[in-house]
Amino acid sequence: MKVTCLTFNPFQENTYLLHDDTRECVVVDPGCYERQEQEELKKYIADNSLKVVRLLNTHCHIDHVLGNKFVADTYNVGLEIHQEDEQVLRSVPTYAANYGFPLYAEQLPASYLKEGESIKFGNTELEVLFTPGHAPGHVVFYNQADKTVIGGDVLFRQSIGRTDLPGGDFDTLIQSIKTKLFTLPDEVTVYPGHGPETTIGYEKKYNPFLR
Repeated sequence: MKVTCLTFNPFQENTYLLHDDTRECVVVDPGCYERQEQEELKKYIADNSLKVVRLLNTHCHIDHVLGNKFVADTYNVGLEIHQEDEQVLRSVPTYAANYGFPLYAEQLPASYLKEGESIKFGNTELEVLFTPGHAPGHVVFYNQADKTVIGGDVLFRQSIGRTDLPGGDFDTLIQSIKTKLFTLPDEVTVYPGHGPETTIGYEKKYNPFLR
C-alpha cells in the first residue's frame, strides 16, 4: 500500500490517499477547503489514474472534514465514520464560520465503521481500531501486512491528541494508545493527522506522555 500525504488548511491537517497497484484508492480525512487545495487533491488522483472507492474519517473535528462533501460529490462515494462521532460531525456547521470556514458544506455519513471491521480495496486490507479519547468516535486504520497505521489525532511524534475539546478525555486517550496502539509491533509506522510520521517503538521510548 502506498501512503500519500497532502497537507491542507490552516490547521496543517494531513489528508491521506491510500492506494495500491490496482489503482483503487481510499481517501482518509480530506481537509481540503480552498479551491486550490481541492484541485491539488484532484490532480494527484488524476495524474496517478486512481479510482476513489472509499471515503473514511478517523474522527470528525472540522479540520478533518472540510473536504468530505467535495470528495463525496466528485467521486460518488459515501462517507464512513464511527457512529459515536456523528454528533461531532453534526456540530461542525454551528462553529465553522467562527473558525474561518464560512463556506463549509456538510456531508453526513452514508454508513458506520465498527471496531474490528475489515476495509478492503484493491489488494489491500485495513482493520478498524476504536481509539476514543481525542474524540468520542475516533478510529484508526491498521494495515497489518505493511505495518502501517493511519492514526488521526491519537498519537503524534512525541505528543498525543488534545483532550480539551467536547467529547475528549485524557484518561480514555491514554488507555486507547496503550491498549490499541502500543500492543502493535514496534516497527509499525504511524501516519498522524498532523506533523511527521513516527513509529510505535519510538513513541514507547520517547513520548513524554506515555513513559
